[in-house]
Amino acid sequence: MTSQKIVLHFPRRMVDQPIVYKLVKDFDLKFNILKAHVTPQEEGLMVLELSGKKENFNRGIEYLKSCGVKIQPLSQDVTRNDIKCTDCGVCVPICPTEALVVDPKTRKVHFYNDKCIACELCVKICPTRAMEVHF
Repeated sequence: MTSQKIVLHFPRRMVDQPIVYKLVKDFDLKFNILKAHVTPQEEGLMVLELSGKKENFNRGIEYLKSCGVKIQPLSQDVTRNDIKCTDCGVCVPICPTEALVVDPKTRKVHFYNDKCIACELCVKICPTRAMEVHF
């Protein structure tokens, strides 16, 4: 079983196509939409947690690519700028997935991008703007 959080950027011509439906129906994949911004006649953006058998997952990804959908791991899109971060910890209690935690010994804030769901709550609350989203 493979599970991955991915960001899909789809071109204007694809925003009205049943892309996610086909992933379920044709490739037997499960999905959880974490974020979506799809406007008719414009590019679409969707953050998905996609899972299924490895072979089906790979075939589903190839299908998306063949449709012109740009795919990248979510971990490439949400980052922490360590230079800007002051380890104040304001972001820690607001993170719903515990992707941001304070080390009890060093009092440093650690960011675990594999737990991140791109909700952007940390981006909005960070006083130094150390959390960045690059969709």
